[in-house]
Amino acid sequence: MDICLKGRASAERLQLKSNGKFALTPDDFVGVVPKVVVKEGDVVKAGEALFVNKQYPEVAFASPVSGRVTAVERGERRKVLCVKVEADQVQQYVDYGKKNVEKMDGEAVIGALLKAGIFGYINQLPYAISTNPSVKPKAIFVSALRDKPLACDFAEEVKGQEDDFVTGLKALAKVAKTYLGIGIQPDFQAELQKRQVENVVSLNIFDGKCPAGNVGVQVNHLDPVNKGEVVWTIGDPTVVLFIGRLLNTGHVDLHRLVALCGSEVTKPCHVEMKVGEELSTLLANSYDQEHHVRIIDGNVLTGRQTTKDGYLGAHSSEVTVIPEGDDADELLGWAMPRLKQFSVSRSYFSWLFGKNKMYELDARVKGGERHIIMSGEYDRVLPMDIYGEYLIKAIITGDIDRMEQLGIYEVSPEDFALAEFVDSSKLELQRIVRQGLDNLRKENA
Repeated sequence: MDICLKGRASAERLQLKSNGKFALTPDDFVGVVPKVVVKEGDVVKAGEALFVNKQYPEVAFASPVSGRVTAVERGERRKVLCVKVEADQVQQYVDYGKKNVEKMDGEAVIGALLKAGIFGYINQLPYAISTNPSVKPKAIFVSALRDKPLACDFAEEVKGQEDDFVTGLKALAKVAKTYLGIGIQPDFQAELQKRQVENVVSLNIFDGKCPAGNVGVQVNHLDPVNKGEVVWTIGDPTVVLFIGRLLNTGHVDLHRLVALCGSEVTKPCHVEMKVGEELSTLLANSYDQEHHVRIIDGNVLTGRQTTKDGYLGAHSSEVTVIPEGDDADELLGWAMPRLKQFSVSRSYFSWLFGKNKMYELDARVKGGERHIIMSGEYDRVLPMDIYGEYLIKAIITGDIDRMEQLGIYEVSPEDFALAEFVDSSKLELQRIVRQGLDNLRKENA
């Protein structure tokens, strides 16, 4: 299902002058228990480690910029919330040396990514967590199809960087068989074919609505994960650019194209930012400050609520601003015909305007949590060989055997994002799936 929202970013690219404040957040890397390896006042170069994975210390996470460490923020029970860095005016990079990917093997590729601190950007199934180098995958899946509402088009981002993208794909193909999933994008497909990408990876074209771009959906259709198997996944294709830049230049360069979008944004556009960059400069004059808005680091389905003083997430390709909805005052509420509201079940008369009507939706839930209704509504937006409603019930009840039988090893929380949107029971399905995966990981540890 495609949700047509107002506020799609135009092709215009805004030149943003950074305020020099950055922060790398461990929570962006699911499954990582961070151990900070710097302290306040330290001077770091771009590419130097800020923290490592305590369970796998060889997996480090590099600073996106050079500068001075200004703070290591902690929360309850001393949980590391973020490591803040104030950037230098002139950037300095750790030189890891240019590499000829043609002469590298899988171990050399993994070693180069570990040394540069970007290996942790690769995820895995099962468990949908940041992967570790100790388990070799049976395959690697890259999705270059972004189809969530207001998503930043990767085919636009990669223009002028095709060589880095192909280098990144070649490097991944040295580790294991690599599948690349794209949409029906003739220009992008022609560019890949010109560089003979099909000789390097298995190129697969997906024709369908959201969530066809979910890497978990693509895995399910191409090479499903069975118990005991591991596949590496890259649902954020910019990570492939990070890898290609590292090998082609010897530097860690974590800049990316970000869509500033949403119905509350005055002029939706694109902007180049680095991972962890503070959002205040971007959002300063982007929306009416008097409106009640929700700022989302990411897209409206899977993004994380933040503030204008927040930081760009490691995998975020959108910054979305929509109405909060807490100040909405509707006459007669649900009893009105509602021509401006979207409904999957045709509860509102807005369906009469066709599928291409653009909506200005807010963040209200519009209903309370209630018992699961076994109506098949999850299955209509979950194009996987999985019984979604039964799996959710098994997770809630903690039935591990049932969860395994129903295919929990194949799913990630984002696969249930659309199901959560249409769910008449108003359950937080992504949170439920995340808890189920975490519990299963502990049981199998």
